Amino acid sequence: MSIGKVRHLSRCTNATGQFVIMAIDHRANLREAIEKQAGPIDDLAFRDFKLQVIEASAPQVTAVLADPGFGLGAIVAGRKFRGGLLSPLEVTDYGVHPSQRELNWIPHWGVDKVKRMGGDGVKLLLPFHPRLAAAEAKKKLVEQLVQECEKYDIPLYLEPIACAPVPDEKLSPQEQREITVEMTQLFCALGADVLKLQIPADESEWETTCRDLGKVCSAPWALLSGGVDFETYCRQAERACFHGASGVIVGRAVWSEACQLQGVERAKFLEKVVPQRLQRLGEICAGAAPFWNNCREPEPALDWYESY
Repeated sequence: MSIGKVRHLSRCTNATGQFVIMAIDHRANLREAIEKQAGPIDDLAFRDFKLQVIEASAPQVTAVLADPGFGLGAIVAGRKFRGGLLSPLEVTDYGVHPSQRELNWIPHWGVDKVKRMGGDGVKLLLPFHPRLAAAEAKKKLVEQLVQECEKYDIPLYLEPIACAPVPDEKLSPQEQREITVEMTQLFCALGADVLKLQIPADESEWETTCRDLGKVCSAPWALLSGGVDFETYCRQAERACFHGASGVIVGRAVWSEACQLQGVERAKFLEKVVPQRLQRLGEICAGAAPFWNNCREPEPALDWYESY
């Protein structure tokens, strides 16, 4: 792994190499959730909600995953957070079945701009199944993105999500586990720097899934929350960290209830509950594998910078 990527990963982990990352890059689906309770909100109110969550989380997290429009610019300009910063590259349409989603890039945004603004990584959400009609095209896209991240010396956080190959099929928990493990091997081989992985909702599959991922994943990986409740996520995180995950990239499991609250009640929830939850996750992640366990750190010669 290059000097630049190691530096960026170090900025997104704690001193002992674990990720405790807050994800709040959600856009349309998050806004809809807020507006169900509060009614229509404008862009500034939506941005302010995200900043409130980030400020509440800041003391307990190593990095934040936020979108450029409603997150990153305001975080930097307002000095809201001094840790690592990650950005998505895609716009996700949750109204379309994952097997049918086309990859839409955030307009006027890309790897080069994330690097220029001081970001520490890019994230791509990628619904995948080996039998998808677009499977080969998605593999090539990942290869191209890996090359672009190498060019700009910034880590790629890839989020491959197992999905049924057609809308009228549904994956069983066992199929979800098998495809997740297969995708992990594939995308590690293609050069993803960090994998953001989901495990089946069925608790009977957690142990086997985490154990298999620990065996096959040759890159650092972190557990995503995928909309489960906080207590469930904590139990999942314990198993993942026990089997070799390097921490968590967590969103709704920590802060989703804030969408249903307003004013003083929201402020109390963010001030009290969110830090407590993140502290607990930090304690779980203390037993996780340091990110450097799953990547070869550079051994630079004295003149390394000459050809850099």
